[in-house]
Amino acid sequence: MDAAHRLDHLDHLDLVARLGAGLDEGRFDGLRTLLTADATVTTPGGHAEGEDAVVAQAARNHAAGTRYQHRFTDVVTDVLSDGATAHVRANLTLRVVPSGADAPVTEAGSVYRLTTRRTADGWRIRDLVVEPVWRTGEVPVPVAVR
Repeated sequence: MDAAHRLDHLDHLDLVARLGAGLDEGRFDGLRTLLTADATVTTPGGHAEGEDAVVAQAARNHAAGTRYQHRFTDVVTDVLSDGATAHVRANLTLRVVPSGADAPVTEAGSVYRLTTRRTADGWRIRDLVVEPVWRTGEVPVPVAVR
């Protein structure tokens, strides 16, 4: 791995970490700094196209008062030969803690597949697909709204 690839990989580690932190802390408008204007997202909570729709979907799928912890591991970055596009794969373990005292804690494991684009402001998410792998309990995801 050469120095340029290491730097790109570090940038992607930061991008994925910031995505998780934004979702955990409910800073959905802040996700705009991680997305391209034409970003698309496909998750168990629905499909969204465009920055505004992606941010709205993230807010809708993360209920106020519920605590979330997105833990990403095994981030693999492959920058394509054009130097402006990358494919990223990351494992996610999500812990969901509802607000009720007796509410059960839920955990889920997914694979995040991202296509990113290098912009003047750094790497940004162009496409994100979440592939569920396992779960314990029921993850409280609303029905997709189109």
